[in-house]
Amino acid sequence: MIIKRPAKNKILLLPFLLFILQVCAQQKDSLSPHFSINIELRPRVEYTTNYTLPPNDSIDPYFYITQRNRISMQYEREKWLIKSDLQEIHLWNQDNKTSKIGSINFYQLYFETKFKSINFKLGRQSILLDNGRLFSDAPWAQQGRAHEGIRVMNSSKKFSNDFFFLFTRNYNKEFDALYSPVASNRYKYLLMNNFHYNSGKYFSFNSMNIIDFLKSAASDKIYTRATTGGRIEFQKTQWYYTLNTFLQFGNNPKGQKLFAYYLQPEIRLTLPKSIWRLGAEIISGSSSSLPKNESRDFDLLYGVTWKFNGNMNVFTRFPADVGGKGLVNPYLFTTIPMNNKLSLRTDFHLFYTQYSLINNSGQQVSKFLGFENDISLKYKPVKELEINYAFSFYKSTDSMRYLPKIIDENKIAIWSYLMISYNFNVINSKAHKN
Repeated sequence: MIIKRPAKNKILLLPFLLFILQVCAQQKDSLSPHFSINIELRPRVEYTTNYTLPPNDSIDPYFYITQRNRISMQYEREKWLIKSDLQEIHLWNQDNKTSKIGSINFYQLYFETKFKSINFKLGRQSILLDNGRLFSDAPWAQQGRAHEGIRVMNSSKKFSNDFFFLFTRNYNKEFDALYSPVASNRYKYLLMNNFHYNSGKYFSFNSMNIIDFLKSAASDKIYTRATTGGRIEFQKTQWYYTLNTFLQFGNNPKGQKLFAYYLQPEIRLTLPKSIWRLGAEIISGSSSSLPKNESRDFDLLYGVTWKFNGNMNVFTRFPADVGGKGLVNPYLFTTIPMNNKLSLRTDFHLFYTQYSLINNSGQQVSKFLGFENDISLKYKPVKELEINYAFSFYKSTDSMRYLPKIIDENKIAIWSYLMISYNFNVINSKAHKN
């Protein structure tokens, strides 16, 4: 079975499960059972040229199709629910094969309580926190992203306060790890607290404190890394302001002493017929003069990058994709609703390294890496159907020849996709109590 658990993890989780079930049994359950099954079919066609990104690592231009087939089932009572999302990722026209299964796996499989004060969620679950920068369920990726462990949730009208204990284990290797919702998680264990406060009017605040235990890249040694920070938001009429800041310290998987930071200021203007977002991301990196046993490379943990650094994901793996030199990314996003079914969005990005890359002669090169423009259309003709199309291009500078993302820095890199998502209910039944 794909999600077979080691005995050790079963022993750790069993007391929590027994406690939750006992509490549920003591609660009066007045809600009739509710059972639902939902099916999602999501094929996506992608085209790239002059652009290196898995699975495109040898052929140019590259054309391929992926498809997500997901069956979601949920059984709900007043005080608890059980949810499972079984998915198959199918690949077409890849590795000279007409059809291939990329993965069959559970995206989610969890038990959740539903009390007024403290609730528990136990099992494999998607996690989306704040704006998704450090923890996201990666909705655009066909496989999504999930984590395994325990979530303790406490909330009221103005605040929520969640605690997490997460772990990874040896997952099934029968299918491609690239299409697994959990295989990309790099921690052995992870502890986290996420606190959110909303004043109900103009101000809100979110904080995250994370400790992840990372296995050494060269041995079985475990290193500890901490990430702390948060985001403040202020909104009045059509104007919105936010600042996202994080510090990261401890040790990275290489054993280096780590001290890094992340900044994201943004301002948004909402008009009757358009939305404008102007901001920047600063992801710290390491200078050439830094001692070898130290690092300033900020790791964006388990969030999404395309939402902030461009649809093409030219810079998505930090610090590898920027040569460990950090990234400065000013951006301007514009969304134009054409009508209640169709919207147009265009994103502009400028990319700079924080510190200069070094060429083959040992000399520093320009920090400016290039420019990306993303144009996307979203069309939703009916509730069950959504059609997304995007066209993106990246214009490199000569500095990009020292990073392994663009095949030829003198040519424009192109990426485009068409994705159709059809989502419908098969069963949505509620039993009647006598």
